[in-house]
Amino acid sequence: MPKPNRWWIVKPAVFLACLGPTLWLVYLTLTDGLGANPFEKIIKFTGDWTLRLLLITLAITPVRRITGITSLTRVRRMIGLFAFFQALSHVSAYLADKEFFWDEILKDVTQRLFIISGMIALLLMLPLAATSTKRWIVRLGGSRWQALHRLIYLSGIAGVIHYYLNEKSDILDRYVYIAILVVLLGVRVWHAWRGKRGRGGGPLDAAPLS
Repeated sequence: MPKPNRWWIVKPAVFLACLGPTLWLVYLTLTDGLGANPFEKIIKFTGDWTLRLLLITLAITPVRRITGITSLTRVRRMIGLFAFFQALSHVSAYLADKEFFWDEILKDVTQRLFIISGMIALLLMLPLAATSTKRWIVRLGGSRWQALHRLIYLSGIAGVIHYYLNEKSDILDRYVYIAILVVLLGVRVWHAWRGKRGRGGGPLDAAPLS
């Protein structure tokens, strides 16, 4: 007897979970729950969730390899796009807080390291979001598409640097995010090394990198 397909439940559940932070932010906005400096609250909130969703996206492949649940890849793209949406919201709130004074914004982008690292993280996410559809996978070819989407690791590094340099109050969180990223990158390096050994005729089987 075939097993029931539960993904009709899982995918909407993941969608709602990813949408949850935005719905909560809307609720806070409508109920005057953002405090005396609403833009500061929104900037921090969306920045935190950008990094969280980005790291969750990076964790999908290692978890899939460890657990053998290949179906996890079905929600990876969705989570990645929500991370990009939060990043856009983060930047939009920053621009609104600066009242779109472009001279001041340009000074930040060129002189403040935490702003520079944040912009790098966003720019690296742009081609990933733009090529996230199946049509682009076909146009680029599987190997080139995978190579392009490994930029997410560089985006994750830039995002953690941005958070580390900017966060002043939650000192512990800075090191938690660094530790998570180091583990995820370490798993990736280990798997790549393992795959090379397998392809080189060693005792381990080769495996795709993503």
